[in-house]
Amino acid sequence: MALSLNKPKLDNLTNEIWKSAERLRGKFKSYEYQSVILPIIVIRRLECVLMAWRAAKSAEVLAKRPNLTPEALAKLVKDLELNPKQSPFSNATTWTLRGVYEDDQTLLAENFRAYINGFSANVDQIIQHFNYRATITTMVAYNRLAPILNQYKELPLGPDQLSGLEMGYIYEELLRRFSEQSGDEAGEHFTPREVVRLMVELLDIPIPERHFSVYDPASGSGGMLSVCKEHLLDRASTAAEKERVEQFLTIHGQELSPTNFAVCQADLLIKNDQTAKVFLGNSLIPHDPHSRDPGDQLPETKYRFNRMLSNPPFGVTWGGKDGYELEARKLQKTRYSAGLPRVNDGALLFLQTMLAKMVAPADGGSRIAIVFNGSPLSNGDCGSGESEIRRWILENDWLDAIVMLPDQLFYNTGIFTYVWLLRNDKPASHKDRVMLIDARQQFEKEPKAFGNKRNRMTDAHRQWIETRYAKGWAKNFDDANVKLFKTKDFAFHKVKVVFWQSDAHDQPATVTEPYEKAFTAANLKKEQEFHDSEITFRVRVKVEGKEKTITIALTPADSAAKKLKTALGQTSALWPEILSVEWTHRHYVADDEYIPHGEDIAAFLKREIAKPIIRWEDSPQLGYEILPNKYFYRYQPPTPAKDLLAQFWELEKEAEAMLEGLAK
Repeated sequence: MALSLNKPKLDNLTNEIWKSAERLRGKFKSYEYQSVILPIIVIRRLECVLMAWRAAKSAEVLAKRPNLTPEALAKLVKDLELNPKQSPFSNATTWTLRGVYEDDQTLLAENFRAYINGFSANVDQIIQHFNYRATITTMVAYNRLAPILNQYKELPLGPDQLSGLEMGYIYEELLRRFSEQSGDEAGEHFTPREVVRLMVELLDIPIPERHFSVYDPASGSGGMLSVCKEHLLDRASTAAEKERVEQFLTIHGQELSPTNFAVCQADLLIKNDQTAKVFLGNSLIPHDPHSRDPGDQLPETKYRFNRMLSNPPFGVTWGGKDGYELEARKLQKTRYSAGLPRVNDGALLFLQTMLAKMVAPADGGSRIAIVFNGSPLSNGDCGSGESEIRRWILENDWLDAIVMLPDQLFYNTGIFTYVWLLRNDKPASHKDRVMLIDARQQFEKEPKAFGNKRNRMTDAHRQWIETRYAKGWAKNFDDANVKLFKTKDFAFHKVKVVFWQSDAHDQPATVTEPYEKAFTAANLKKEQEFHDSEITFRVRVKVEGKEKTITIALTPADSAAKKLKTALGQTSALWPEILSVEWTHRHYVADDEYIPHGEDIAAFLKREIAKPIIRWEDSPQLGYEILPNKYFYRYQPPTPAKDLLAQFWELEKEAEAMLEGLAK
């Protein structure tokens, strides 16, 4: 499967398509452009497939029956087209976009609707997900139907002119432009094909000898699933192996966006992939057939998958009024039993969903590849949802490797990304170990930027990563870009510690300061518990117009409530007016220390704090975080001052020469 693209050709075609968006200005809002443009692209691409099928079928029939009249041939071919066993989709009319446009202009809308309504049920479902019939009404009202049809009636969008890969790039570039126009975040669904190819190859999908399933819970326009199958078909060296791929491999997915789902369905129709099962809905919540918001239609109670891969959206809110938290929490005791991440980033929900659908190791196990930004690596404190999810994954020994990718690989973001590889069937050499691969330098510059995508990975770069993933487990393997860790290396203790701060003479300090909290028995009891030593309060009060100071000394054994009653009165209502409170106490400091697992906690506190430790308490569970940048940090010594000075004087001379040139 070729990954190289003719960028000038794709640029020209994208710019040509974009002209139709420019024709909508003044009539449509910018966020409405894609509701006009994307459906007509899909319809034209489907039409190109149908026209090619009709031409091929006509030639085939004429070769057998050369005496057929044109009318009889057309009728016979149309009858064959309407037979689902002959053609995966059809149109019952004789219309084409060109025919509709060149016919009576007064009947343009009527004829176009007839053409749209003539498609078979599977295409009609796609049109409905685009909500295109409502858009047609608006196009007619704004007098924009004719110019749109004129532009697309002969645009070369068929599979013979544009591969699925090329169409994917055009689709992504258009979505990026739509997003820029409307001020939205760029498209969340599309992954560069070289990254998909890397993920597929790292998953080591075999030529199947029995049923073998692949799943993507955020399938977008279906690119990852398509590349999976294309990759296997490319690897199949014989006709028998290709037949096994077609017979045994099934691809499964789910997509939340109706528009992306419609594009995915159209692509599957064009490929006539009968085994694909892609559903519209939210894969992170349970499915209710009666709900207006469909949920997971491939639940783990019925479905398990041999390989899973995904690029879920980064930083998308799943909780609060804009999310689906109530529905997701219905799975809190099952799929999400390890924990729930913060409500403004649901990325780890996708990973938990995939882990829940793993095939048991006894039945062959499962492998997962998922793209994340940096947040799932370390966001969340010890005991938080994110840390607990990482703990669950690592203590179950499912995380196999993490590949650090170059930045500026994606169209909609320039940030660094990471491919997580997980499996529940680790071989002995992988047990209780995690490999980190630093591939941040494995790229070359794009000849021309596509949005934020300025870098690309070639076959050689992918091979570099795959070689290290395959061979890096060996004892004698030595590469500074590959590091192996034990699962507990990512664990840490969160220790609450109280220590006695020193004064200017490095002696344990005692502090006298105003008491800013409410002067109540409950607060004084808390101070006793924290300081566990004598504390003294000097309370300035006003009694019968005169001020005086009352001293209250509290030891750890005293009752704060009784002391207050004795000093001030039986109830607060009888207390004199309190003007101010000053207190003297040991200068204790409460802090949280994060201590790597395996360290002696007491020794660590003594070494790092170097103050008298009053007490400490470990958290009930270990925290987990993964810090690839820290592990691969390479110290770069600063440029010596003399070299900086030499560079400065060199620049100064250049500036003087430029000024002299201007003076002349």
